[in-house]
Amino acid sequence: MVSFRLSNKTASPSIKLLVDDPIVVNPGEAITLVCVTTGGEPTPSLTWVRSFGTLPEKIVLNGGTLTIPAITSDDAGTYSCIANNNVGNPAKKSTNIIVRALKKGRFWITPDPYHKDDNIQIGREVKISCQVEAVPSEELTFSWFKNGRPLRSSERMVITQTDPDVSPGTTNLDIIDLKFTDFGTYTCVASLKGGGISDISIDVNISSSTVPPNLTVPQEKSPLVTREGDTIELQCQVTGKPKPIILWSRADKEVAMPDGTMQMESYDGTLRIVNVSREMSGMYRCQTSQYNGFNVKPREALVQLIVQYPPAVEPAFLEIRQGQDRSVSMSCRVLRAYPIRVLTYEWRLGNKLLRTGQFDSQEYTEYPLKSLSNENYGVYNCSIINEAGAGRCSFLVTGKAYAPEFYYDTYNPVWQNRHRVYSYSLQWTQMNPDAVDRIVAYRLGIRQAGQQRWWEQEIKINGNIQKGELITYNLTELIKPEAYEVRLTPLTKFGEGDSTIRVIKYTAPVNPHLREFHCGFEDGNICLFTQDDTDNFDWTKQSTATRNTKYTPNTGPSADRSGSKEGFYMYIETSRPRLEGEKARLLSPVFSIAPKNPYGPTNSAYCFSFFYHMYGQHIGVLNVYLRLKGQTTIENPLWSSSGNKGQRWNEAHVNIYPITSFQLIFEGIRGPGIEGDIAIDDVSIAEGECAKQDLPTKNSVDGAVGILVHIWLFPVIILISILSPRR
Repeated sequence: MVSFRLSNKTASPSIKLLVDDPIVVNPGEAITLVCVTTGGEPTPSLTWVRSFGTLPEKIVLNGGTLTIPAITSDDAGTYSCIANNNVGNPAKKSTNIIVRALKKGRFWITPDPYHKDDNIQIGREVKISCQVEAVPSEELTFSWFKNGRPLRSSERMVITQTDPDVSPGTTNLDIIDLKFTDFGTYTCVASLKGGGISDISIDVNISSSTVPPNLTVPQEKSPLVTREGDTIELQCQVTGKPKPIILWSRADKEVAMPDGTMQMESYDGTLRIVNVSREMSGMYRCQTSQYNGFNVKPREALVQLIVQYPPAVEPAFLEIRQGQDRSVSMSCRVLRAYPIRVLTYEWRLGNKLLRTGQFDSQEYTEYPLKSLSNENYGVYNCSIINEAGAGRCSFLVTGKAYAPEFYYDTYNPVWQNRHRVYSYSLQWTQMNPDAVDRIVAYRLGIRQAGQQRWWEQEIKINGNIQKGELITYNLTELIKPEAYEVRLTPLTKFGEGDSTIRVIKYTAPVNPHLREFHCGFEDGNICLFTQDDTDNFDWTKQSTATRNTKYTPNTGPSADRSGSKEGFYMYIETSRPRLEGEKARLLSPVFSIAPKNPYGPTNSAYCFSFFYHMYGQHIGVLNVYLRLKGQTTIENPLWSSSGNKGQRWNEAHVNIYPITSFQLIFEGIRGPGIEGDIAIDDVSIAEGECAKQDLPTKNSVDGAVGILVHIWLFPVIILISILSPRR
């Protein structure tokens, strides 16, 4: 539920940011964003969000004020203040925070483009380019130096800055008609106008020894053979001055490199791969980049990586259950392996070697058992071996029956619930009941939780168990509220099968069994009755011995239904502040109807009875309703009574015919004054119709109305009404 207060001042929110946009700051500084409301009724709530990702954990929020201490580049981005008061659309204002940064300084040398030769020569043109990543880019400036002395642009030394759309953050020095005196160290220095950020300085040496790169692969480094899980280094030797950054990529297919990118950089020509996998087998390309070297056609070389891995086999595990004296065959198949040559196999039972051999052209090996016996039971392992290791197939071979599977969704497992003991309906199914031989019995073991000794007995099975058949056995005389371990073992003519164990615990049934439901409201949970959340007030659990000494006289019971002053009952207290017509509703637990035989009767009858006490000159009304599952808004009236019935307990009996799960609802309605307490006690439901002498007669004059509710007849009556011809 959401409540709105509407007035002539109600208005959607408006806000204002007391900061610039954008905000440019240096790393390490603290920044404060202030957002204030300028309108909106009711008063809007303010929240801050970030366009990408979550707000930094270190932020400090105080109403509409957001503070970021010691800001870093990771904190940059668009921050938005949002105001919302559930009137109209939320208001939003944003600002962009830019954190100054300089990083990734690189250079490249471009020989004279008008000559095919990539070498630097006297009399030709040569261009030196420098590049950095700058934030904000508009604050970036460059300075050039030769041997430490400032350089200015001239006819022969032309300094330019590349169009940011083509190559952002790039400056160029063109040396026209290279002379011997031009040899030396050239330095470009990148700076930000705002200051506060360290400059990046890049040195480039131009001399007679400055030559383009060349790539080679050492003879012993390709192909490289390694095993799955190892660490391997792929090498490309790079020569030239300066030595450029080397880029590694896959040459045989378009797949990512081990770090997830399509290319990996290396400054020394070495690619190191940790935890090699079989998918990494193949050809790798190393090539020169233009960065920190010559801007010429890339040089490349190829390295082959061969990853050896143990055989992959199937089945990894297989359970074989077979009757004794029958044959069993096990087969282990090779799916893939490298190297595929020199494959050998070993069959073992435990540590005992059974057979060895070598593969020729076949892809599998078999091991037969002509006649299964107790001596053959066990785990058989087939190891298929190559240079890289072994793959293993495992077979559990036994003549034991499968373990049964307990059924945990039993309808009302606590089916007999007496004062000190309870009975439990144990249910299970049998996996593959005919896998070994017919199951003739089950050995049932039971012991109290925490005890050592098992009590055992056999449960005979007549006939064959069907697949999926639900088997039931009732455990009786279990002590409340103890838990028990139950062990179940199938028995065939070959002996015991595999056992399974579960724990059973006593819990008060959530859906009480209708055959024996009785509630005197004596226990703490009042038999799982609950208060209705939609009424005006609640029913109260009460006894004469514990009631308030200031109780209202001339109304309410002087004892429970049995006459005990210590016994409990439920009642409605009609003293102030209760008002006439207010309702208190008490809901029973949901009663589940057990599934019926589809060929049997379609309806079941139950006798619903309870005691009621209605004494006082201001007695209102007591109603009882029946609510069927799925009909949460439709309640069928069962019984009703009103007015003073005297200082005594009366009993009511009603037949009900539910076709699905249902609830009973007791509704007490307050009368015109405080002497109107109504009480109920000893609610019961019994299978079968009520005795005729217990049902109300047509001549009843006590004000109670009993309604025999034949729920199953309702659709028939409605259908007849629809089909009746109009007159």
